[in-house]
Amino acid sequence: MPTIETYTYAYVLGTTAPDATTVYPVPDGPGSVTVEDSEDSTADGFTAVGDNALLNSPLLVPFPVTAQLYGFTSSGDPVFFEPLTGNCAIVSNNPSLTGNIGFTTTGTYAYCFAEGTEIMTDAGGKPVEQLKIGHMVTTADGTLAPVKWIGRQTVSTRFGPAERLMPVRFAAGSLGDGLPHSDLTVTADHGMLVDGVICHAGALVNGTTITRVPLAEMGETYTVYHIETEEHEIILANGAPAETFIDNVSRRVFDNYAEFEALYGDVPEMEELPYPRAMSARQVPGHIRARLAAPKVA
Repeated sequence: MPTIETYTYAYVLGTTAPDATTVYPVPDGPGSVTVEDSEDSTADGFTAVGDNALLNSPLLVPFPVTAQLYGFTSSGDPVFFEPLTGNCAIVSNNPSLTGNIGFTTTGTYAYCFAEGTEIMTDAGGKPVEQLKIGHMVTTADGTLAPVKWIGRQTVSTRFGPAERLMPVRFAAGSLGDGLPHSDLTVTADHGMLVDGVICHAGALVNGTTITRVPLAEMGETYTVYHIETEEHEIILANGAPAETFIDNVSRRVFDNYAEFEALYGDVPEMEELPYPRAMSARQVPGHIRARLAAPKVA
């Protein structure tokens, strides 16, 4: 099952690849830009620099094309080379990027809970790193689901584009109703259930109560954990409803993937829960954006 990322703007650089002196042009958009992991050797949720992805955007060309991932900007946005027109383009959800682009040819994605996150179980709250296969986690509707696997991923902060590696911190109470009950840190692509919509954490950042964690706080490496249950579930992380692992990201990116393979081998694709999903700020419904907006300064 290929992973699809959605963006709203395209910064077309022309036929010249970016370097340290390149500045952002005026973006094209808003519109719809999707990037699908289906053109490299395996649809595993990742596209390495130098590999191809399926790029689909009327902002660039009128039909889907195979484009090469050239690298990432210092803001974490991907840069593609589109061979049909010969142009390089940055795709982003930010309409007002300015100044020098900056550039790197390495990067990674993560999709998990940070160490120390309290997951509610039948025996009370338990740090995610202490969960084991077979433990019973409490779902948002009050039922219990056994843990099928705990995946671990070591994230290096030294070489990747900063924004993509920054986790998101939800301050206590930032989601309303006193939730989360204490500060909660998850990776930017982790889904939180808010008013019936699974919103990626990065899409909810408001700069005050929901913020990106500076990499200086994370050290050179940090470890994140995902919880896999037999079905896609909503569980409670520091009291707040958050999704379990859904296999539109490959398990192969986790340090202990060999353990999963030894236990389960090939498994059928998981079925997502019937909630709409907002992967970018633009896709977050207005009433949610308004409710979680940064508090006004008097």
